[in-house]
Amino acid sequence: MPLAGIALAPLFVSPLAPPSPRGSAAAVSAEPARRRRALRRVRCSAAAASGGGELSRTTLLWRAAKLPIYSVALVPLTVGTAAAYNHAGLFFARRYFGLLAAAVLVITWLNLSNDVYDSDTGADKNKKESVVNIVGSRAVTEYAANVSLLLGFGGLFWAFAEAGDVRFIVLVLCAILCGYVYQCPPFRLSYRGLGEPLCFAAFGPLATSAFYFSNSSRSISSGTVLLPLSKTVIASSILVGLTTTLILFCSHFHQIEGDRAVGKMSPLVRIGTKTGATLVTVAIGALYTLLAAFGISRCLPPSCIVLGALTLPLGKWVVDYVQRNHDDDTKIFMAKYYCVRLHALLGMALASGLVLARNGVLA
Repeated sequence: MPLAGIALAPLFVSPLAPPSPRGSAAAVSAEPARRRRALRRVRCSAAAASGGGELSRTTLLWRAAKLPIYSVALVPLTVGTAAAYNHAGLFFARRYFGLLAAAVLVITWLNLSNDVYDSDTGADKNKKESVVNIVGSRAVTEYAANVSLLLGFGGLFWAFAEAGDVRFIVLVLCAILCGYVYQCPPFRLSYRGLGEPLCFAAFGPLATSAFYFSNSSRSISSGTVLLPLSKTVIASSILVGLTTTLILFCSHFHQIEGDRAVGKMSPLVRIGTKTGATLVTVAIGALYTLLAAFGISRCLPPSCIVLGALTLPLGKWVVDYVQRNHDDDTKIFMAKYYCVRLHALLGMALASGLVLARNGVLA
C-alpha cells in the first residue's frame, strides 16, 4: 500500500502549482544522496555476483559445490519412484540408489559445464565461486565435467538394462539434451531467455516420468512388465517442474547486470526485478492452485494434498521475501535457496503422500 500511494501521489499534485523553493532546494541537496545510493547499488550488485566481499576458501568451495541444488536430482527420482510404488507397489532399492548416484553425476556435469561455458562468454568473470575461477583452469573443469557425464551415463544405461523399458532411457536422454542446449555452444538457449522452459521440461515431465518408467521390471519368466503412463505421474511431474523452474528463475535476480553485459537475455533482464517478483507470486499461486486441482480431479490422492498444503507457509515466505528484497542484490541472492527448500519439501510431501496412499492412509 505505501508503494501504491507513492505511485499515485503525482496524480494529486496540480501541474499548475509553482514549484516550492524549499522543494527545489531539497531536490538539489538530495541529488548527491541519490548518486551515492545508485553507486552503492552497483557495488552491491558486483558484490552479490561474486559472493559479496572477501570470502573464506571454505565458503567459496561450499558455494561452488552447490550442494543444496542437488535436490533437483533427488526430487524427480524420488517422486517418480513413489508414483511407481503407488501404482504397482514396485520399489527396487538397488536401482533407486544407483540412479541417484547417476543423477548426481549428471547434475555435476551440468554445474561444471555451466561454469566452463559461462567463463567463455565472460558471464562468470567476477564470480569468485565459479569452479573455473577457483581451480584456475578451464580445461581441468571441462575434463571433470565430461568424466562426470560419462559415469552418469554408465549408471543410467545400467538401470535401463535392469528395467528394460525404452521409454526410460529415451526420456532421460531428452532431459540431458535439454541441459546441453541450455548452456553449451552453439545453442546456449539460456542466453536467449529459454532457460526456464527447458528447465521445466527437463526436470518435470521428462525426468520425473523417466524415473517412474525406470521401475518397470524385467524377468526371465514373465518378460518385461511395463508401467502405464498415469495421470498421477503427469500431475506430479508438473509440480516438480514448476518448483525446479522457480529455483532457476530466482537465481537470476542478483545477476541481471552481469547477464546484460554479456548479452545473456534471461527473463529478468527483459522484465526487471519488480515484474519478476510479481511473476514469482503468480507462480507460487499457480503451484498451490494446481495442487488443489489435482486433488479435486483425483489425479493425486488426498494424502498428497494434505502433506503438500503443509508447505504453504514456506511458499508464502518465498513470495514475501522476493517481494521485499527483489531490488536488493545482497539479500535476493538467498531467494534461490529458499526455493530449493520449497522444491525439496514439496517433493518429499508428494512422494510421502503417494506411499501413504498405497498403504491406505488418506487414500
